[in-house]
Amino acid sequence: MMVNAIGGRGIVVAGDALPEMESLPLRTILVDRGVAGSRIPDRLRDSASAILTVPAVELDRLGQVRLAAVLALTEGLLDIGDTAVFLAGPYRAHIDTLVTLTLGAEYELIDTTEQPRIDAHIRREVFLRVLEVAFDLGRFGREGRRVGALMVVGDHAAVLAHSEQMILNPFKGYSARDRSILSTNVTETVKELSAIDGAFILRGSGVVETAGARLRAPGTAPLPAGLGARHGAAASITAITRAVAVTVSQTDGAVRVWRAGRLVAHFLPAAPPVAPGTPRADAAPRDHP
Repeated sequence: MMVNAIGGRGIVVAGDALPEMESLPLRTILVDRGVAGSRIPDRLRDSASAILTVPAVELDRLGQVRLAAVLALTEGLLDIGDTAVFLAGPYRAHIDTLVTLTLGAEYELIDTTEQPRIDAHIRREVFLRVLEVAFDLGRFGREGRRVGALMVVGDHAAVLAHSEQMILNPFKGYSARDRSILSTNVTETVKELSAIDGAFILRGSGVVETAGARLRAPGTAPLPAGLGARHGAAASITAITRAVAVTVSQTDGAVRVWRAGRLVAHFLPAAPPVAPGTPRADAAPRDHP
């Protein structure tokens, strides 16, 4: 078995891409995209060593691997230094890609063990919902145009202490229940407000404290080339708090996760579907018929 040959911790595989089989090999982490009408049979769920729920978003193969790896780390299913075999493929299609990854060897998976596990102070479903919102904004934008966004989750009191409002707080005066990112109404409100400047600040429980906030954290080390003020703010605020920040790039829709002042994950959502016969706006001119 390949896992044994490489000294790996286990296999991480998308459940809806598996062929017909009666059970899973030992040490298999089954990835569930968390969509209604999941095609994963109960017998496979029962034979998995763990179930890893990920947002139901379309990513390329490497993006699928990165997402599964980051979430497996946050939930303690894998640790920095572990080697695992990741099986990926097109969304809801059979597996066609195998990746062997040692967690921590990639820049996107920098060790952040000086902080508590994310799920120690941020609810897992909240982190997943924030990622879903970010992926949706990165892929579709709003009203046909790209938007950027910054969402800071967890350790909200410390984050608020290093922020100031640039607009009147649109969430002020509502009950905590009415401000939960887990509510569909609030999710859609966040997407609509993403066009304004500033950051969303959320509690680890998912309650949105504010939007349109300017973060006043001191600067950090130089960012990777091409990243601007929004990413600098994400790096800075996470360097001085236990918060996790998720950014959406207005340039290309890339979604990045920041923790402890560093970039820990980078995803590029798939392009939105194009109606048949519609030329793509970003299509390069062709030199031949």
